[in-house]
Amino acid sequence: MKLQKCIFLLAVCLLPLCYGFITVNPEKESSHLSRNQEIPVYNFESLKPLLYTNSDKVHIVNFWAMWCAPCVKELPILKQYEANNPNVEILLVSLDFPENIDSTLKPFLKKKGITSEVVLLDDPDANSWIDKIDPKWSGAIPFTIIFNNENRSYHERAFENIEDLENEIKKTIKNK
Repeated sequence: MKLQKCIFLLAVCLLPLCYGFITVNPEKESSHLSRNQEIPVYNFESLKPLLYTNSDKVHIVNFWAMWCAPCVKELPILKQYEANNPNVEILLVSLDFPENIDSTLKPFLKKKGITSEVVLLDDPDANSWIDKIDPKWSGAIPFTIIFNNENRSYHERAFENIEDLENEIKKTIKNK
């Protein structure tokens, strides 16, 4: 009995040490987890530069909200794609209310394990900025833009699975 207690105590004491061995990149993980400690609030004009790039790197900008069931269902797909493709830039543009950032949005992101960059778009003139992003966009979310410096596609729907997202990226970024 004493031996079992000793083994249990030894295991409990050594478990925190093992964490360092099973964490792939603790610095990267820590920076991603702390990334959403501060969520910037943008109007459309300040968000607009984030919708374009001069690089051939793949960028994904996803407009979503916590109250949108298809958006929430799609988040794990984007999370998985980002984990499998660390060179891709993913930006989640929340359309939630700014006053709910600390009380609801941050806890939601933490609970879901979302480490992608998140910003909040707070611009009341939606009819104007929706058309500036894509004149064909009805304003429904989720809405995703996939782009690099040469190619761009718009998706007014949720991706069904990781393969669906990968196929759309391959169609959009033909030279990759």
